[in-house]
Amino acid sequence: MPRGNLKTTSGKPRATRQSVDQAIKSICDIMRRGNMAGAMQYVPELTWILFLRILDEIETQEQDEAEALGIAFTPSLAAPYRWRDWAAPAGTQRKALEDGRSGGFFAFVNGQLLPHLKHLERRPGATVRQKMISEIMSSVERVRIDTERNFRDVLDRVHDLSQQTIDPTHVFTLSQVYEGLLLKMGEKNNDGGQFFTPREVIRAMVRVIAPQIGETVYDPGCGTGGFLAQSYEHLKQALDRASAPAEHYTTLKERTFYGREKENLIYPIALANLVLHGIDHPHLWHGNTLTGQESYGGLFEGAPALFDVILTNPPFGGKEGQDAQTRFDYKTGATQVLFLQHVLKSLKPGGRCGIVVDEGLLFRTNEDAFVKTKRKLLDECELWCIVSLPAGVFTQAGAGVKTNLLFFTQGQPTRRIWYYDLSEVKVAKKKPFTLAHFDEFFHLLPERGDSAQSWTVDFTTRKRRAAEEATPLHEQARQKRQEAARCKERLEVLRIPDRQDRDWAAIEQAERQMQSLAREARELASKAEAIENAVYDLKAVNPHKTLETDARTPAELLDLIEAKGREIAEALAVLRSLTPNPFPKERGLG
Repeated sequence: MPRGNLKTTSGKPRATRQSVDQAIKSICDIMRRGNMAGAMQYVPELTWILFLRILDEIETQEQDEAEALGIAFTPSLAAPYRWRDWAAPAGTQRKALEDGRSGGFFAFVNGQLLPHLKHLERRPGATVRQKMISEIMSSVERVRIDTERNFRDVLDRVHDLSQQTIDPTHVFTLSQVYEGLLLKMGEKNNDGGQFFTPREVIRAMVRVIAPQIGETVYDPGCGTGGFLAQSYEHLKQALDRASAPAEHYTTLKERTFYGREKENLIYPIALANLVLHGIDHPHLWHGNTLTGQESYGGLFEGAPALFDVILTNPPFGGKEGQDAQTRFDYKTGATQVLFLQHVLKSLKPGGRCGIVVDEGLLFRTNEDAFVKTKRKLLDECELWCIVSLPAGVFTQAGAGVKTNLLFFTQGQPTRRIWYYDLSEVKVAKKKPFTLAHFDEFFHLLPERGDSAQSWTVDFTTRKRRAAEEATPLHEQARQKRQEAARCKERLEVLRIPDRQDRDWAAIEQAERQMQSLAREARELASKAEAIENAVYDLKAVNPHKTLETDARTPAELLDLIEAKGREIAEALAVLRSLTPNPFPKERGLG
């Protein structure tokens, strides 16, 4: 969908960020009073309304350009289903509906418009854009705003808030305005937080991975599409600076971005978000990434099996059943582990990945699937950077889980891991986590430099030392197993059925000895395995951090407590002397 200035305009030009914010706030206020109290209710409703408005602008522009060049143009929508017909204040269909019977406006939208839009993808020869329209409208059953008057008020204000009335040199573009709405949906106490990654974290990750034009970018759990949208912005800015040829923009808009999303409510929001950013063909697959169960795959047709870049914040803390686990080498119900296995399967040789993981995935070495998945990651990929994020980064999205960023490249085993520690940054509502917190990180990243917050772990040496420590234990366990096997052979001889002189005491002693040897072998092997598995505890532990210890003796602490007790007693005595007696003795009675 090409972007540019339209021949005609409607609405008031908005020259400041505040004017755009106020316009959006006024729309949201109407929707809140129109029976949609929270962002999880009004953002999906505003999504499809805003999308249809921008689609009409785009197709109007494309039709004008085609006529100027003498080229035939077939729009995705025809009258009376175009925005200009039924939603624009001067639209002929809208005027007819307003002049008609009471309730006629909702009857048209709910009974004709929405079914028409949702069924476009079923038409023979449906275009990519028509399929996309149907998917964006897929979860819209009816208008959720309570009255026709409120609904028309929203339409009028959205009509004013068009691409052309927002000056991108002075204020946020409409795509950024929409990102602000998604932020509201992702705030604490809104269920949408699970689909929303803080945009400052996304910007940092995209900058680190630095997608290039011609590379495919994939997010297997894309939520509202934040990683794909920010990658588009990153690439488009690079093309604009380089005055790139038109075919590069076509590649960017049509053959670059791929994603998957399971939730019915969120999938159309992701599509709309990417379209508003300027991505003509967002290849989004609707379904469960882990089970492979597909709801709709029409926009994903022709997608590659492997991708150049993966940027993702997969869900963690969830549980998957057997239908998902059977598709993976290392069985577990933990969604974050299964998603990491999916990422490893989906990355091209030489491909790069930036992924958000919870702290538990890094340090857990007591579950087989966790250890084997991390071993596969480190054996097949170069895990070159781990960033430890502050505990409060995801709090506004309703999650207090400690998280980390992993960056790796497919194709070479990990030899050294560079860590950067941001865990000490204090994050609160009035002290948000911003891109500025990454300033030193970006300065040190090219050389993987050391600082008070950064250090390097020699993973090759770490593995070698663990192997050296575990090898004697493995050898001792092997010897114990051999002794147990010899003991078993001796026991079988003692148990020969036709022996008349069977020595029951010797049999009992041999059984005890065999069991003891087997137990010792298991314990030795378990110790060796624990040493080897500990290598895959990847948690960031800053070696430069000095622990503050209290060197006072118990006697000194008791003296301090006694002194503080005296101070409290003296303070209470002063307060009592200043407080009048609420129950004075009565005089003159008796």
